[in-house]
Amino acid sequence: MQTFKILAILFALGFCNITWAQATGHIGHGGGSEGPSCIKAKISRFKPDHLAEVTPGSEFSFAASGSNGPGHIHVSIKQQPVDVTFEDKETFYLVKGKLPDDIKNTVVRISVMLKSKFSKCDAEDGWLLKVTE
Repeated sequence: MQTFKILAILFALGFCNITWAQATGHIGHGGGSEGPSCIKAKISRFKPDHLAEVTPGSEFSFAASGSNGPGHIHVSIKQQPVDVTFEDKETFYLVKGKLPDDIKNTVVRISVMLKSKFSKCDAEDGWLLKVTE
């Protein structure tokens, strides 16, 4: 019986702490002194599509939204940075690049990292392409 009372008290205290944290904005984003809610960075509209067959030197593009701008969008292939260009489309950036000419007969991942104003709102994504000869 004593064990049951102790467990009941611990459960009640745990529930009170969760309720207090939610009420004061100490869980997640957007409450209390943590500042406004974040706008999650997002990567979309991959071209060519995931697992498409392409030739060396082929162009690729994607849309990047919710980032701090071109200086905060990083693209790499096989852990090597890739030069890209940016077109400001007001609500997102259209990012364009080319596969290296020396990558042949393999599958590559185009890896993208977007930095947001709020570090918990950053995004990492990418897609695979089959590079032929």
